[in-house]
Amino acid sequence: MKYIFEVRIKEGHTAEEYADVWVRASELIQQASGARGTELHRKIGDPNTLIAIASWSSKAERDAMEVGHNPKIDEIIRSAAPFVEVHPLGEFEDPEWVVHPPGTPGGNNIGF
Repeated sequence: MKYIFEVRIKEGHTAEEYADVWVRASELIQQASGARGTELHRKIGDPNTLIAIASWSSKAERDAMEVGHNPKIDEIIRSAAPFVEVHPLGEFEDPEWVVHPPGTPGGNNIGF
């Protein structure tokens, strides 16, 4: 599953400042059972808007991390609060429908 959220950087700050915080928190979060990686994307044409995607084996494992995670994670995330606005977009299942370009692994296959 994917947990996706949008991050808006406040004036006077940079995406790089947030990325530093995000990497430090992600390194700890990725030690949890079921963690499958995180990605941070910058919006084209708007360098102060980011989208973050955290991948998990299951919602239950992500929820378990939230309940019993390292307090250091909260401390790191709180350090970014003064210069960002975070808007959760939601939790999403892994894709049910996938179309790959011809000639790539799974090319022309649509999963249902």
